[in-house]
Amino acid sequence: MKKYRYLFSSILVLSFFSLIANAQSDPGKNWQNKSIEKDSVYGTGSDEALLLLKGRKSTTVIVAVIDGGTQINHPGLKPNVWTNPKDISGNKVDDEHNGYVDDIHGWDFIGGKDSDVRQDNLEVTRLYRDLGKKYANITADKVSKEDMAEYKTYLKVKHDFETDYANDKFAYDNFKGFIDTINLVKKAMGKSDFTKDDLAQYTPTDSAMAKAKKRISRNFRRFQQYIKNATADSMIKLVQPAIDHYYVSLNYQYNVNFNPRFIVGDNYPDASEKYYGNADVVGPTDEHGTHVAGIIGGVRTGKPDGPEGIADNVKLMIVRVVPDGDERDKDVANGIRYAVDNGAKVINMSFGKGYAYNKKAVDEAVKYAEAHDVLLVHAAGNDHNDNDSVQDYPNRRYLGSHKQAKNWIEVGASDVKGMPASFSNYGKKSVDVFAPGAKIYSTIPDSAYAYLSGTSMASPCVAGVAAIIREYFPTLTAKQVRKIIMKSVTKINTRVPMPGNQGKFVKYSDLCISGGVVNTYKAVQLAMKMAGNK
Repeated sequence: MKKYRYLFSSILVLSFFSLIANAQSDPGKNWQNKSIEKDSVYGTGSDEALLLLKGRKSTTVIVAVIDGGTQINHPGLKPNVWTNPKDISGNKVDDEHNGYVDDIHGWDFIGGKDSDVRQDNLEVTRLYRDLGKKYANITADKVSKEDMAEYKTYLKVKHDFETDYANDKFAYDNFKGFIDTINLVKKAMGKSDFTKDDLAQYTPTDSAMAKAKKRISRNFRRFQQYIKNATADSMIKLVQPAIDHYYVSLNYQYNVNFNPRFIVGDNYPDASEKYYGNADVVGPTDEHGTHVAGIIGGVRTGKPDGPEGIADNVKLMIVRVVPDGDERDKDVANGIRYAVDNGAKVINMSFGKGYAYNKKAVDEAVKYAEAHDVLLVHAAGNDHNDNDSVQDYPNRRYLGSHKQAKNWIEVGASDVKGMPASFSNYGKKSVDVFAPGAKIYSTIPDSAYAYLSGTSMASPCVAGVAAIIREYFPTLTAKQVRKIIMKSVTKINTRVPMPGNQGKFVKYSDLCISGGVVNTYKAVQLAMKMAGNK
């Protein structure tokens, strides 16, 4: 899962410093709920929409959060977490005979009898390992005609895996080398910490230490553009997350010798298998899912400083399928089916990957959701890619067909000014709308709150908007709700910066189908007309 991969996409320390500086600005703890009409902020406008709906009856809507796990006892979430009315908590009996024992608040498809999957490979690693068993030691002239397409897939996988691994290894060595250099100079100076002035007074004893001093001095200048009174330890503290990120990447995500699937205990190649996992919907990787859940349906307190969820009458069903790594298609398919079978009317999917293992299984689950009138909302991705030309999975395009799911909304991320976020993926034909996704304040584990950024945050904004429409206009179908959200966006007619391409400006309609940012107030007005104001 490429949750925040863009955060460390550059190997340059300066780029990392710039990220830190930008993250320090505070756009407001509830800006995603504000409106351009009233607040001059390109939020979803959900607060104004709910005022418009005040006095109307609403129907509770179940929203499934298919993610990495959620802290269900967070005070900002607990009252709004879904509870299975057909199961008895803790009795270790499948009371409703659905195949899932004690699925009180949802289900964990990456858990086993005794533990849960925390780390996993990226899909490109799994394919590189599996296809390599067949093709690593042969040349094209030895490949049969029937296997040639698969062989070409292997060559692309091999190129992508080896390139990405090398880039991450270089980045890890770069960041770790910087910290090692600081510690070396600390030892030479006999100090536990030092400032720029301390370093200036240090006289190196050889050429290696002279290079070390020069490297640290150069980075002191970079740090001090953003952080007052920077010290050696403050630099280490800020660079350490990058090292941790790349450590996980190299030791788990790109490690062909690491495969944790045995924990789950299923017959992994069998996509028809449904009954595996456990009832632990929190799991060991719950930060992302907790933040996403809070955006959709965090408790609304009425306090002006927030934070508050977008929807006002939802129950959050937690379905865990995403480890720290790429989700597996079998789990995604089963997660969608579980959510549909247990009453979800909106499903949020803030995850994605560059390769698919069994897209057909996911496609069949998407069709199952469509047949049961369930809306799927999906994050477009954080690699500032054009999804019209770069594959991102899962997606609404059915394998081997020109047909697409009509119950699917693909979401890019925008900032407080309505501009597309620099990291956001886009697509004139493949991304539907943009929504707030830069510096969104929401729930995180340990009953805390924090700012996070990504299309992972934009997708639940749209899921929350969809939930509001389904709450107050229950006769509208998933396809109608999608149409309403698309037609009611705030159009931005000025040219906007293209994500990832500094200096290039384009029309918003070049970045998404609707050409704008989601607008709940306008969506509710349109829903009133479509539903006959009922």
